[in-house]
Amino acid sequence: MATEFLPLEGVRVVDVTSSLAGPYCTEILGALGADVIKVEHPARGDEARAWGPSFSEGSSVMFYAANLNKRSLALDLKNGLEVLLRLVDTADVFLQSLRPGTAKRLGFGPDELRARNPRLVYCDIGAFGRAGPLRDRPGYDPLLQAFGGLMSVTGEPDRPGVRVGASVIDQGTGLWAALGILAALYAGGGRTVDVSLFETAVALLPYQLTAYLKDGLVPERHGTAFPLIAPYQAFQARDGQLMIAAGNDGLFTRLCEALDLQEVAADPRFATNPDRVRHREELARLIAERIGKDEVAAVLARLERAGVPVAPVNDVGRVADHEQTAALGMIQPLAEATVAFPLSFEGDRILHRSAPPRLGEHTDEILRELGYEEREIEAFEQGDLVRRPAGGT
Repeated sequence: MATEFLPLEGVRVVDVTSSLAGPYCTEILGALGADVIKVEHPARGDEARAWGPSFSEGSSVMFYAANLNKRSLALDLKNGLEVLLRLVDTADVFLQSLRPGTAKRLGFGPDELRARNPRLVYCDIGAFGRAGPLRDRPGYDPLLQAFGGLMSVTGEPDRPGVRVGASVIDQGTGLWAALGILAALYAGGGRTVDVSLFETAVALLPYQLTAYLKDGLVPERHGTAFPLIAPYQAFQARDGQLMIAAGNDGLFTRLCEALDLQEVAADPRFATNPDRVRHREELARLIAERIGKDEVAAVLARLERAGVPVAPVNDVGRVADHEQTAALGMIQPLAEATVAFPLSFEGDRILHRSAPPRLGEHTDEILRELGYEEREIEAFEQGDLVRRPAGGT
């Protein structure tokens, strides 16, 4: 069941972000109890609403997965500054991910907002960071996977680099933003948090970059293999793949014994991990020949009995349907089933508190909280300043 531990209850977050990085951050804050008000364009909303198929509840599945735990205020930021400022006056946190310079030009940069609300935590989510020759460029996750080097180390060695199949830079940036916001709140607020997709991309390559800075060698692609340990890669059995990780000499010996490859364990070419890394291809070929004779279940049974870390290479469907996923409560039913956060307190998982909002679903509710009267709200709607839910609230 949902935990009652909501450490951000009473914290108001104004979210002027779109796509994935910013929304993922505020979804986390919302799950932790914050009142997240998502400010969207009245006509089109968050651009991610159209990123499909698939679609759910009138918006894309990607939007659904990144915008739980929020209320939607459909407001034209270019002409609705007075409304936004009144909202910010009630807020503890403000996030924006507009093109560089746009927020300041429209009147809600960090200096402008903290002149009104000194305790405000202001989070700026950018593409290339706050400084440098590329600071004014926009960007998305795949572009920064390319520019930031991640694609260069992902894929098979004899083929071009490929994008990681998950939006790790967007979600990683969202996590760093959430961490920075929590730290700023803990310190009493009144600070600007800066994160960017490029900085996240660089931070995801710590040992690769450190190695390059030490010896000048550019890291290569190794497919499923981890470049610093061998054997540590996927192998093909008769009916599927397994990932095997023999991270030390003892595990390597157990692996060889479990596969009846004692002669491989005794081979001086494979005596230590540095030896095995140098002779990775020869070692992988010998192991692959043996594993290729059996089915996945048989290899799993052998290696699990021997205490060797091993896992089948599952597709997303198998993960969703697996009993381990169910036992941990990682799939949460709302309007649609979705993925819960990997965070628990005292054994209780942090669960999403509400499904994503329809565009402008809470416009009336929020404007009334800010003290606007019905005639004012109607005037806003007639001037296309806001979008109200069908039939009002």
